[in-house]
Amino acid sequence: MPGASVKSSSIAPPACIGFVGLGKMGQPMARNLARAGYGIVAHDSDREALRRAREATGAEAPGTLMAMASRCEAVITMLPDGEAVRAVLLGPGGAEDCLLAGLSRGSVLIDMSSSSPLGTRELGARLAERGVAMLDAPVSGGVRKAMDATLSIMVGGDAHSIARCRPLLEAMGKQIFLTGPLGSGHAMKALNNYVSAAGLVAAAEGVLAAQRFGLDPGNVVDILNASTGMNNSTLNKFHQFILSRAFDSGFSLDLMVKDLKTALEVERSTGSPAPLAGACLEAWTEAQAALGPGLDHTAVVRYWEKLAGTELGKKTD
Repeated sequence: MPGASVKSSSIAPPACIGFVGLGKMGQPMARNLARAGYGIVAHDSDREALRRAREATGAEAPGTLMAMASRCEAVITMLPDGEAVRAVLLGPGGAEDCLLAGLSRGSVLIDMSSSSPLGTRELGARLAERGVAMLDAPVSGGVRKAMDATLSIMVGGDAHSIARCRPLLEAMGKQIFLTGPLGSGHAMKALNNYVSAAGLVAAAEGVLAAQRFGLDPGNVVDILNASTGMNNSTLNKFHQFILSRAFDSGFSLDLMVKDLKTALEVERSTGSPAPLAGACLEAWTEAQAALGPGLDHTAVVRYWEKLAGTELGKKTD
């Protein structure tokens, strides 16, 4: 049967796991795999990030993607988007140094990035031709939960491959949600981030209006968190990263805009009504353009502050 796996046993320690993308999220995830007893084979285009990851995990770093893939039963990608995943998997212009050139029949590629589900299904079909399985397993919970291995992981793919990879997923996450066929995990992640983004800006508008009316914004957030207006942003972001003016939650504004585009793609591809998603993407895109690149996603509130002429936490005239 084309694309069928010839390996049936679970991928358990001390199996070698490839890890591509060792940034803020990837490094602690790889470290937790190493702590669970897996051998880590690492790759990152950022040499400093690779050095830090090797120190934290004892990882091998063979230097090429092909060499990495050839040593591993599973390879995890944790990259900014689906285009980056496609580049390391297939290589630019069909280059020989790519994961596909080294992945053996029966191995598994696990994309834990936030990628387009439509692109994921295309890559899955390419891999199946080589007898390699693919799972999409994006995560939610941010850097803190990546560090303590309590991420929520949304897994799409065939049941057999998920069962094989469950031990390594459980080494990184607390809750493993099976979402359906390949691509469903990425669809779920994008839609989750849309709901999160909409909740953040709704809260920002409400808290700003409350402050301009004369209420204390910290008290407003506390009341929201004890009332029906509570959401993830009021509970976990406003005091911690917005009212504190830290704006350093660990997830970027640029990536949130990317995920909103993916969410709208999912909604439109299914013929679903999406007027609020479209408006949300437009608002976040305007904020991104006004504020510039490289900011934390919680800094989006600064755009609403500019529109209001009010900074949260400062008295208004």
